[in-house]
Amino acid sequence: MTITQPPRDTASRIRDVLARLDEEQDVWVSTADTAGAPYLVPLSFLWDGTHLWLCTRIGNPTGRNLSDGGRARLALGHTRDVVVLDGEVETYGPKEVPTEVADGFHAKTGWDPRGSGPAYHWFRVRPTAVEAWYEEPELVGRHIMRDGAWVEAP
Repeated sequence: MTITQPPRDTASRIRDVLARLDEEQDVWVSTADTAGAPYLVPLSFLWDGTHLWLCTRIGNPTGRNLSDGGRARLALGHTRDVVVLDGEVETYGPKEVPTEVADGFHAKTGWDPRGSGPAYHWFRVRPTAVEAWYEEPELVGRHIMRDGAWVEAP
């Protein structure tokens, strides 16, 4: 895919990212353990308008890293249409997740982790930085959120 349009302005990029967060079902989740060893997996997610909600077993590398490290880098898209989000993570036990989140996650993904046992924990990711770009012409202006605030109001 080659982008032939002029680079999008910040407001357009923010609108596009918000639409993708509503529509897409899976996100790449990058974490690191306490020694700094990286780990990357795809997980299903729910966007609630402010946070991304993930669910995985607390005992696997991603669950441990999310819980212990409190940070993650998430990525949507392929190499020519990129969204990268850095965020702060809060961990919720299986009985602590808000019902509307678990119900929304189930409706969006078709999977209800509440029926998968107590090993599945929930992770709420608050974006603190977001970058979005189509190919090289959009590298300038790719930072659309900094310090948890959109560069321009969506």
